[in-house]
Amino acid sequence: MNETISDLKTPKHRGVWAWILVSVLIAVVVLVVIGVIVVHRAMPILKGRVIETLSTRFDSRVEMDGFSVSVLKGLEVSGDGLRIYPEDEVVAAGATDPLIALDHFSFHANLSGLFVKPMRVRTVHVAGMAIHIPPREMRQQAPKGRRHLGKITIVVDEIVFDDSKLIIGTMKPGKEPKDFEMSRIVMRNVGPDAAWRYDATLVNAIPKGDIHATGTFGPWNNESPGDSTVTGRYTFDHVDLNTIKGIGGMLSSVGEFSGQLNKIIVDGTTETPNFSLDTADHPVPLHTKFHAIVDGTSGDTYLQPVEARLGRSEFTCSGAVVNERGKGHMIDLDVNVHAGEIQDFLRLAVKTTPAVMTGRLQMKTKLHIRPGPESVSKKIGLKGGFSLQQIHFSNTEVEDKVDMLSLRAQGDPKDAKPGAADVHSEMVGEFVMDAGRISFSKLNYTLPGADVMLAGEYTLDGERFEFEGKIRTNAKVSQMVASRWKSILLKPVDPFFKKDGAGAVIPVKVSGTRSAPKFGLDLHR
Repeated sequence: MNETISDLKTPKHRGVWAWILVSVLIAVVVLVVIGVIVVHRAMPILKGRVIETLSTRFDSRVEMDGFSVSVLKGLEVSGDGLRIYPEDEVVAAGATDPLIALDHFSFHANLSGLFVKPMRVRTVHVAGMAIHIPPREMRQQAPKGRRHLGKITIVVDEIVFDDSKLIIGTMKPGKEPKDFEMSRIVMRNVGPDAAWRYDATLVNAIPKGDIHATGTFGPWNNESPGDSTVTGRYTFDHVDLNTIKGIGGMLSSVGEFSGQLNKIIVDGTTETPNFSLDTADHPVPLHTKFHAIVDGTSGDTYLQPVEARLGRSEFTCSGAVVNERGKGHMIDLDVNVHAGEIQDFLRLAVKTTPAVMTGRLQMKTKLHIRPGPESVSKKIGLKGGFSLQQIHFSNTEVEDKVDMLSLRAQGDPKDAKPGAADVHSEMVGEFVMDAGRISFSKLNYTLPGADVMLAGEYTLDGERFEFEGKIRTNAKVSQMVASRWKSILLKPVDPFFKKDGAGAVIPVKVSGTRSAPKFGLDLHR
């Protein structure tokens, strides 16, 4: 052992080790030089491939601020400030923003990719992407069918986008560009002429909630991006309706969609177990099933139709939700309540507890909600007609007065006492609701022995109502009093009230508040 160590220390062996060390150093230097050459050559090659691929794919001019390549672990490629511009004719028509702009992108590939075309990249990571789709009027000025002369030299399997947005421009008067914020999107199978599979997550601002969607997008239509095809399924969870001033509740929705960006057909359902309006703040369960057409380029939505259930009331509505520039959304709907219960709608809209009345409701009305920052209850308007059957008033005093009125109107005043048997009554009306109050141009209330015809106004807070009209009764005035002497005294006035085949036509007035209603003759008439 000692001899071996000694032999290594001889000049001859020291020379061998020196040559080995020199060879290693030379090899390292050669590898470094090769690496520098590879990086030096790889950078323009890869940059050229990225620009050529994108230019060919989008028929557009491509610019890039920064580009770097590392070969320590294969090819590590990154870039900054990538911009893809629309066609020159679109720019000449007034488009100023890049069609696509990326803050940063990066991907990894094998070194062998430098010598293979097309080079395959498994995943590209993109941060801060903004897609600006010019208005249709600008895009239509570009010539059709022209193709960029180039090749697809990079093929990507998957693209992961973080913090991206889609902005769709418009030249329509009163319209604003539509801005979609997307927190994360994963796109797969991103071939040049095939639909891309995507998995997207975003947070909707108003109403605030989490959206998750999966489906396909494309192929991308270079000449008219708004005509690009999109399909998918979505979930919309933890939707806080309180972010819309005037309404409340937590909504969830699921559904599917297909079509083009400028005409997306959506079918879905919503569940809101605690839907409420600030006029009453009484939660009522709301379920809807809808078929809608959405113009993704403007945000306008056309409901055709919505089938809904509020509490136990079923109704349908159809119409449009239109975006107005700088103001918000305007809603116009035709509403048809074919199997409703009036207490569901009163509970939703009116503070009075319990609801003023119960009954079976049928109604047709036009609903209008104007745009603006005010509460929904201040902006909502209704105009239509309704009918009520099997009416019962929840206030015992009111119901007793109605029951006694029916008995007197039939000529049976002796039984007209508190606690009398409830009567079956009906009501039809025409109304307009606006600014927190309901105005009735016609309100006909029918009960055994009498027809009550009124017009007036009722505030949604239940604090004031004012109606006037007349009652047609079967009995004469003298037949509606229990006292025999009073009946005799009233007989001379019977002719003054007897009209149009009725026993009596009596002018009446109903006024007061929910806690102190007043019923009486309208002596001025």
